[in-house]
Amino acid sequence: MKSWSLNELDTQPRKPEIVESNDDARAIVIDLPAGESLDDHEVHERAWLVVVAGAIEVTALDSGERAGGGVGTFIEFEPTERHRVDAREDSRFLLLLTPWPGDGHPGALSLEEKARVRERAAERGRQGSS
Repeated sequence: MKSWSLNELDTQPRKPEIVESNDDARAIVIDLPAGESLDDHEVHERAWLVVVAGAIEVTALDSGERAGGGVGTFIEFEPTERHRVDAREDSRFLLLLTPWPGDGHPGALSLEEKARVRERAAERGRQGSS
């Protein structure tokens, strides 16, 4: 068994802290200062967000649906669902991702697939600077 006291972790604002990661899931703690946001955000996996300190509001960008609240609020995202997280107070939340890594996540790509992605990105960069 493993355990963590999420509110005692020494984390920095806007710098996600991976608490645990294995072949099945990844757990990340994120601190977000009051008034700040994680704009237009997407994960490749199914995600669950649990507020452990403060208060947040989440907006689903495709539908405009909103949900949020304080400690104990629990929100689920579908894989690739685009969303925005706004901190109403200094906040800390736990993000659980499964399966890890999800389809399309850079961590799930083979070395050959990663090389193709880099090549395409470099080509777009060259075209954009012409």
